[in-house]
Amino acid sequence: MEEVDVEPTTTPIPGFDSNKKHLGFVWGPGDILVYETIYKASVQSILSNSLSLCISSGGSAGGCPFVHEVRKDEDIYSPILRKLFNESHHIFVGLQRIRDDLPSKNKKPQFVSISKNYRSVIRACMEELQQVAGITLLSLELIWNLCEVLFIDAAPAGSLVLHLLDWVRLHKADVDEKAREVLASESPAEHQAYWDVVISYVLQGRMDEARQVLVKRATLQPAARAMFKLLDNLLMKMPIFNTQTLTEFDVKWRHWREEVDRCLQDQSFASNPHLEDICKILVGDEDVLLEHKELLSTWYHFLVTRLLFSHPTVKPTELHYYAQSSMHMFLDTRCVPEPLDSILLAAFEFDIHQVIKDCSIALNNWWFVGHLTDLLDHCKLLQSHNLHFGSNLREFLLLEYASGLFTHHSLWQLAVDYFDHCPEFGRVYLELQIERVPLDTERKALKVIRICEQRQMTEQVRSICKIMAKKALRNNRLGSALSWSIRAKDAAFATLISERFLQDYCAKGTFSDLDLIDNLGPAMLLSDRLTFLGKYREFHRLYGEKRFSDAAKLLLSLMTAKIAPRSFWMTLLTDALPLLEQKEVIFSADQTHELMFCLEELTSGKSVPNPDRPMQVLGYPLSNVCFPFNLLIHCFIICSNLYSCLARG
Repeated sequence: MEEVDVEPTTTPIPGFDSNKKHLGFVWGPGDILVYETIYKASVQSILSNSLSLCISSGGSAGGCPFVHEVRKDEDIYSPILRKLFNESHHIFVGLQRIRDDLPSKNKKPQFVSISKNYRSVIRACMEELQQVAGITLLSLELIWNLCEVLFIDAAPAGSLVLHLLDWVRLHKADVDEKAREVLASESPAEHQAYWDVVISYVLQGRMDEARQVLVKRATLQPAARAMFKLLDNLLMKMPIFNTQTLTEFDVKWRHWREEVDRCLQDQSFASNPHLEDICKILVGDEDVLLEHKELLSTWYHFLVTRLLFSHPTVKPTELHYYAQSSMHMFLDTRCVPEPLDSILLAAFEFDIHQVIKDCSIALNNWWFVGHLTDLLDHCKLLQSHNLHFGSNLREFLLLEYASGLFTHHSLWQLAVDYFDHCPEFGRVYLELQIERVPLDTERKALKVIRICEQRQMTEQVRSICKIMAKKALRNNRLGSALSWSIRAKDAAFATLISERFLQDYCAKGTFSDLDLIDNLGPAMLLSDRLTFLGKYREFHRLYGEKRFSDAAKLLLSLMTAKIAPRSFWMTLLTDALPLLEQKEVIFSADQTHELMFCLEELTSGKSVPNPDRPMQVLGYPLSNVCFPFNLLIHCFIICSNLYSCLARG
């Protein structure tokens, strides 16, 4: 049987005839928009990839009634897999904290422990997840566990078969279920599945359990008790590799094997076909093993059982030969290997790169290959697998996985840590992706900003603040808009919002968001208009506290220092009237002359007040009818003369 490479799954586009029309497409951050074009197809084209479809209908214009949204990471929208993503994120972050300068022998137990943690997370989600792209979550754990045995734990000859036995037992749990059913029956030894349980235990190397079940039958057949006792003795004597050397174990195993052979040659079990089959299994009779395909169920179980009874000290370098032959012997010659078979075979061949490649093709998300590659890279097993375009394999897969997470409304936060641990391109990806996070609420915007500030991503912080400022301004939330523009250090936008505050004041006679304006502090220096807004509000506060002298100085400085916009000068001059009318002298003669100069400059035609802007005197509307403009001029002249007289006196 020829090996077949894992190929991407062909995903048909519903209602699209590739013989008649070309497909057009537009790339998005996490999907592709696909549509029919008006061009005729000259050759058959097929969209061949492992993407999943999410169909949305559009208008039926130009004979193209649908636009298809093709998502490459549809799994991230599964609530079951969200648990997997969240739990594995914590394990990933913990793995990155292992110091590189520690000796390898000290790090190996930590890597094995982390691998087991990943497997426990997979197993926790296993019962809830339905089949994905032909490979179940159980199969993912099967692949991960095998990579743990062969690559991470790297069991040597002798221990290797025992580790593979544990691997098979963990993923062939139906034996225990069947055993419980048999033992719970009224007469276990007469149960129709009795011998299946015994032989299944033997096939998995679980000799103690097999002996316990055999006792049930022996008590019912006193005449055959000696025969059962002989088999029980053979099962009990089977050597298991532990702390001895390979040579010592090999000597013991050969002696035991010769004893089993003698029993077969003597036809000690000829009267009981079941016991004879078990004895033949103990000597590794491949024909008998293949007769029990249903109990083995998979070629890799057949492989491990075959190694246990024929080659218990197999070396890792020899494993690929037995794996290939076992798959060919077990599977029908007309059977095409499934993607799982190809992946496991590549693992037995110690071809890590092929394992990752086949998994990438067979699965429709990057979670598995990203985390597995990261762990293998920490074990220094991927040093020879650098890519020809920029980053290494680990970083490439993690970047793809994290980019997929960023398309999800909540999982994007997990992706930040993955980008952080991609030293070459992680920051660039994060800067691009963080700007695509929908800023639905201010709370979410603050969360994004905090992430950016922790990483000194100044430009992204400014961009987000500008977006939020514009949103707030569109909703007429001037205080929020000003706060965001100050945080963005956007002088132009702060000037625009300050102007809106002043317009509102002229229209309503009061300031909104007083707490914000009263506490601008150094932020008011961001723009001249914002400075004026803050100082003008301070003038109102001083006037309200009856600190008239300080208020007068501040009011005059706003005009003479050219901080106040010319369009607002008339409002400021009218604000000076109540101060001029006070019984005590507030403005000095020089200050009054400066007021007169500002008035002359305003009326000289150099600047025309806005006729649409209603005038206010300290917040109260001033009617041009009730207070003619020339009266204002007379008022200043009288006051000026008065101060001149006081000065001469």
